[in-house]
Amino acid sequence: MKNQGKNKKKTKSRIYVCHTFYHVYVSILKEMKLVRETKPSQYHKADIALSSISTNFENLGERLAKTGIFHKVIALDEKREDFFPELAKYRKNYRNLFRHMINRIIFTKKLARCEEPYMAPMGFADYRDIYVFCDSDPIGYYLNYKHIFYHAVEDGLDCLKNLDDAYVANHGHFRLKTWFSRLNLIFIMNGWGKYCLDMEINDRSKVPTDCPRFVEVPRKPLEQALTPPQKKLMIQAFIEDADKLMEQLKPTGEEIACFLTEPHPVDVEARKRVCLDVIEQYCKGYKVLIKPHPRDMIDYKELCPQAVVLRGRFPVEVMNFFEGLHIKRAVSIVTTALNNMDFVDEKINLGASFWDAYEDPEKHAYNKKAGLALADK
Repeated sequence: MKNQGKNKKKTKSRIYVCHTFYHVYVSILKEMKLVRETKPSQYHKADIALSSISTNFENLGERLAKTGIFHKVIALDEKREDFFPELAKYRKNYRNLFRHMINRIIFTKKLARCEEPYMAPMGFADYRDIYVFCDSDPIGYYLNYKHIFYHAVEDGLDCLKNLDDAYVANHGHFRLKTWFSRLNLIFIMNGWGKYCLDMEINDRSKVPTDCPRFVEVPRKPLEQALTPPQKKLMIQAFIEDADKLMEQLKPTGEEIACFLTEPHPVDVEARKRVCLDVIEQYCKGYKVLIKPHPRDMIDYKELCPQAVVLRGRFPVEVMNFFEGLHIKRAVSIVTTALNNMDFVDEKINLGASFWDAYEDPEKHAYNKKAGLALADK
């Protein structure tokens, strides 16, 4: 669906607004689909924006530029709301619904205005289509404030199964709040904003709530349709030295068990204990491979000197494109990417309840607290 805003004439094709490495991965999948399906004379490359609000992309932008997949790779200096201390008074929680909604209406507009000096140079109004991953970040507030239509895209693979954040953050008087959002008085992410055209999700059956703007766009067919040259480009985009990575994974006669880490629990020492316990319980007898989450900064080589720790920060899905790679067992807590690892025989997803022994269950039982079905049932 084309952008339907009544702004000035659109002079640019598309832009993807990314907050994580996985967002970039999906953006490349979507763009490569267009390359395959569009006549060369009609195809125009998209731009991609890498927001620094939650992820340090390091030199990913430089590698992306070298691949030529996108027309421009742009750094987006999006700011967290706490960057603007004057907004704090509007985020206080009041038991009085009327007072709470008034403050939220004020906050919605003020945050967008505060972000304007950092967003305006991007020229979002010039694009025919804008794809936003995680529009709960300030970009969503800004686009709605400026009356610019966009497409929302699921933050992670089937991530709403574990945290349906639009509902969880607004489950008290949800219908009333979504009505306010449709009027553009407040803003709610994931398809509920007035200027959100649709919300792409991987699998409708994995989402515990409903939104009329949900559009199912499965990720697996996008991966399966990649041509050999496109797979090579994907590897080049994310992995600086693919040969060294394959050397780490070279068969030695031992069966491999891989643990996919998380950036949770927030407490680093608790996260270390999770890793050591998972390896002891599920990886004993195997050659251990640790794939750190791109936002997990623990030095796992120091923590587990006998394990092979994958260098570089990249979505684990990229490993699907290495020929001959084989892992006997992979273990994760809630990482949904586990289901997408085609080179793994046995996949064990322990579920969020595994964390109960390491932190207060209330800290991670998001959907349960909002009355939604448990993700790991």
